[in-house]
Amino acid sequence: MAKNLHIKSRKHASTVQRAPAAGVVAAAAIATFGLSAQAQTTSADTPALKEVRVQSTQDSGYTPGTPSSPKFTQPQVNTTQTMSIIRSEVLKEQGATTLTEALRNVPGVGTFNIGENGRMNTGDSVSMRGFDTSDSIFVDGVRDLGGISRDIFNTEQVEVFKGPAGTDNGRTSASGSINLVTKQPRLEDSFSASVGAGSAKYKRTTADWNKQLTGLPGAAFRLNVMGEDSGTPGRDVVENKKWGIAPSLALGLGTDSRIFLNYLHVKQNNLPDGGVPVIGLPGYNAASTLSPAVRQYLNTHRVNSSNFYGSVSDFDDTTVDMFTAKVERDLSAGTTLQNITRVGRTEQLFTATRPNAITSTAADPANWTISRGSNSADTSNKIITNQTNLTTKLTAGGLEHSISAGVELTREEAEAHTLAGGDYASTTTNLWNPNPHVSRTALKRNGGYSERKIDTISLYGFDTIKLNEQWAINGGLRADHYKLHSTSQTVASGTTPATFIDVKNSDTLWNWKLGVLFKPATNGSIYANYALQQQPPGTVTGGDGAGGGVVTITTSASDINSFFRNPQKTKTFEVGTKWELAEKRLLLTGAVFHTELNNQISCDYLGNTASNCVQDGKKTVKGLELGAVGQITNNWQVTTGLTLQRTHTDASRQRGTGTISADGSNDLPFTPRTAFTLWSSYKVMPALTIGAGGRYMGSMKKSNDGNVTGPATIGAYWVFDAMATYQVSKNVSLKFNVNNLFDKDYVASINRGGNRYFPGAERSYRLTANFDF
Repeated sequence: MAKNLHIKSRKHASTVQRAPAAGVVAAAAIATFGLSAQAQTTSADTPALKEVRVQSTQDSGYTPGTPSSPKFTQPQVNTTQTMSIIRSEVLKEQGATTLTEALRNVPGVGTFNIGENGRMNTGDSVSMRGFDTSDSIFVDGVRDLGGISRDIFNTEQVEVFKGPAGTDNGRTSASGSINLVTKQPRLEDSFSASVGAGSAKYKRTTADWNKQLTGLPGAAFRLNVMGEDSGTPGRDVVENKKWGIAPSLALGLGTDSRIFLNYLHVKQNNLPDGGVPVIGLPGYNAASTLSPAVRQYLNTHRVNSSNFYGSVSDFDDTTVDMFTAKVERDLSAGTTLQNITRVGRTEQLFTATRPNAITSTAADPANWTISRGSNSADTSNKIITNQTNLTTKLTAGGLEHSISAGVELTREEAEAHTLAGGDYASTTTNLWNPNPHVSRTALKRNGGYSERKIDTISLYGFDTIKLNEQWAINGGLRADHYKLHSTSQTVASGTTPATFIDVKNSDTLWNWKLGVLFKPATNGSIYANYALQQQPPGTVTGGDGAGGGVVTITTSASDINSFFRNPQKTKTFEVGTKWELAEKRLLLTGAVFHTELNNQISCDYLGNTASNCVQDGKKTVKGLELGAVGQITNNWQVTTGLTLQRTHTDASRQRGTGTISADGSNDLPFTPRTAFTLWSSYKVMPALTIGAGGRYMGSMKKSNDGNVTGPATIGAYWVFDAMATYQVSKNVSLKFNVNNLFDKDYVASINRGGNRYFPGAERSYRLTANFDF
């Protein structure tokens, strides 16, 4: 049970760097010059030296990456956990511009649930291994707050850690975490830019300038910028407008002491999408209160998936500011001290319109109408943190230790203001031909608000102990002491008076993991890992994909976020194997896993009224994952993965039945039983590279939220993409991408209520000119 509970209520950015190509060439030239000079000074009596040939394979950007966090002291092949590292070169080939698009490279990870609470498409609502992962997104190892759609113009690689992440990061999803690694300055002079255009009025420009500061040894400056103005393929009216700038400065590169200063500013001004009614989709069953003829017509006549049911006055304005300072000091050959300070703020104001229920079924179906509803949010998320980490290698007791330990001090603040106004001149529109040109009143704050502040002090330590050449054990322990303070103010309505609630909670939670590694060969490993992590009440998103938004703190017995509740506990067990092939250019992985989330709320329900609520609920996800990433040959690259999952819930929705999916089963919703992804590229000739890929998403079940008309299941689908790149000259290349090559019509995501969905983007084309100097 949570400790120190007080309630009063009264009415009223580790650096990822690659060796510069110029440095490799210079080293080769020096070596060649040295051998030549030696040969000239060798006397005739001296035996000739044997010819030595040095061959090097250029990194294509597909070779297995290395996790950026200093908490991971071993290469991927020796890490006892499933992870996927998506490097920038792969994203560039695919034309990926957002985190959601990047995650298509990881099977079973994506946005399957639109989310409630008005989130619409305004944020990264990510699901992974059956659980919402939106609040487990990090940038350079620091939690990234805010329900926003993240652009990756300043991202070097995307890291997806499946399974236990609580020991690494503290409060995380039961399924794992996602980390974006930002681009850092390098000791070279380079400039690259891209200009793209395509379907749905797509226009995007980026630039990446790196400059070595000659007047200051070891110093370099880097600037990344981005601008985009586009729509969504297959959707009317929707607009995505954004720009960003990310300057960074590095000092002391190539020395024992290094300083990195990074700033990120992103501005988004979008016209959000509220989705399309599910009317006519497979599995749709019109309300029984309608006449048989009307029901039959609705069940067989799908609305056009391009229809926009919102208003041209809808908007989503988001501003992100993030400053990061990182200091690294090599104390010895095997010991490094690192300190990171981050100050970040995300502000979002949006209003979005969604389709609701049918309001008229006149004699002529062409005149049928539907109502529209509106959701708005005015939120702000702030974080300030200081993280200190020490990594070292030592020998003790005759055994080799790789140790990583540290302390993290973090304050997170979130606030949301309730809004009034935004009323439409008319809330109804034609079902088949909606009118987006509808006026509405202005939005303004009405005095209601909610605030949340979390102060956390964390201590952690990891150790990998090499027992011999074949066996190693690793473990980690983390203690998070948190203080959570939440206040909220409601607005009086009619005879209901305003209320003010002030709640506090504090506790210390322990997370740990333990792994065993066996190496049957130098290039392979077999491992087993077990972990326990905890999530404090008041921080659980509950599947809405709020993505760092304000979680409503309550004292209700039926709410997992009630401060009277115990923390949620997740136990994860994984057994796997990893093999490096083709001179460590190709990594093959396989794992079976079992994840169990305990302390879920379960209640007896009479209609929508809950009673006898206890924490005996449990959710279980188990499955198999296979993956391959790297270079098959010098010209052939691949990244692929397969996930097979089985889920079950015990009494987490209704005691006695345990139903949580809309079909009445005990399966977890929004979790594909089978998911597959593949992307591969091949250099046909020095100037021409072609690539293609496909992804399969198995059928998924919608949650049981009382809507009996919408489909209970999201159908399975295949989507294929293709790419061709031509090197016009040394500095200029052209890239042509075709997404959804066969124009597959599919449901990309659906809301929990099941009355609206997002259609998958139709076939689209993008042509990009890339400039590299």
